[in-house]
Order: sequence, then structure tokens, then C-alpha cells
Amino acid sequence: MDWFPLWNSLRIATIATGITFFLGIFAAHEISKRSRAAKGFWDVLLTIPMVLPPTVVGFFLLRLLGPHGLIGARVLEWFQVKITMTWYASIFASVIVTFPLMYRTARGAFESYDRRILDAARTLGLSERYIFWRILLPGCRKGVAAGAILAFARGLGEYGATSMVSGYTPGRTATISTTVYQLWREGNDALAYQWVFVNLAISFIVLMSVNFMERKKR
Repeated sequence: MDWFPLWNSLRIATIATGITFFLGIFAAHEISKRSRAAKGFWDVLLTIPMVLPPTVVGFFLLRLLGPHGLIGARVLEWFQVKITMTWYASIFASVIVTFPLMYRTARGAFESYDRRILDAARTLGLSERYIFWRILLPGCRKGVAAGAILAFARGLGEYGATSMVSGYTPGRTATISTTVYQLWREGNDALAYQWVFVNLAISFIVLMSVNFMERKKR
């Protein structure tokens, strides 16, 4: 059994989660301070990928990152690097698809934190940066960690956008999800079931971790 799809899925999900983590917490922190109308606008804008079909996300990415896309054409011209149909193209897809999970979870954690503690810190002359990194983020660590875990799980199982920007090439771009689909097309149900069980096992562990943190938080 070739374990490349597992390794590739793990590295894509890990890198994408790292990017999504920082983008998500900063966006959540900034938007949580805005007015209700502004929050509503940014919520719609930033969480659209959560409700869009993944293939639509993949289509937009192809228009941006493809050889004739707005960004892809310039990268190809300047650096002779083709972004699409590579394993790292899946990182872009995973970041966009997983960002809403990280953002919404982090924002919920930030908004439920006792603001009086933050106000007390400001009266002591502490900077906003210090308050964010040393008080707010540690105080919301369980909620933020839960968001990161959910984003990782979503990135690990991403198929639609990933298959459009990276395709399926054994040993190069194959992920667990694209491998299952390819094996199904080939009629190799026995090996497809093995990968399905691998994905189920990882998903089970991830969800158990989230539930464990939720119980500790309560």
C-alpha cells in the first residue's frame, strides 16, 4: 500500500492549518471590535467559502492561479513556476475552505471572553499587543485550539477544490480523498475501503479531541 496520499494530505492540512490559524485569529480579533453592521458585512464576506460548493471555490482558484489566471500567469512569466497541478496548489484550496471554521470559532471565543479583564489590563497601561498575546489568546486557548483542530480535519478531507487545482497524480499530488475517488473509478473497492477507514480513523480522533477540550472548557 502506497502511503504517499496520507503523507501528502497531512502536510497539506498542516501547512494550511498553520496559515489559517494566524489569519483566522487576527481577522476574528479585529472584526470582533467592529460595529454590528460591519460584523455582518465581514461575516458574509469571510464565510462565503463555507456555503459555496468546493468546486466553485476550485473554479475561482483556477481563474486566479492557472497558467492564464491573474496571479498564475505572472508567476509563470516571472519565475517559470506553474502553480496549478502541483501538491502545494492544494494548500491554497485548503486555506480558503478551512478559514471560515477557524475564523468563526475564534471570534466566538473572543466575544465570549470577559471584556472587563481586558479593560482592567488597559487601565494598567498594557499595550493592545500585550493584551492580545498574553491575556486574550491564552484565555481563549481552548476555543481557538478547537477551531484549529476542526480546520485541520476539514483540510485533511478536502476534495472538490483540491481536485480542481491539483488533480490526481500518484506520488505527486494524490491525497486521501482524490485517491479514494480514483480507486472507485478503477473499481478497486478493496483498496478504496482501506483509505476510507484511514480517513475515518483520523476524523474520529480529531472529533474526540474537540469533544475532550469542550468538556474541559465547561
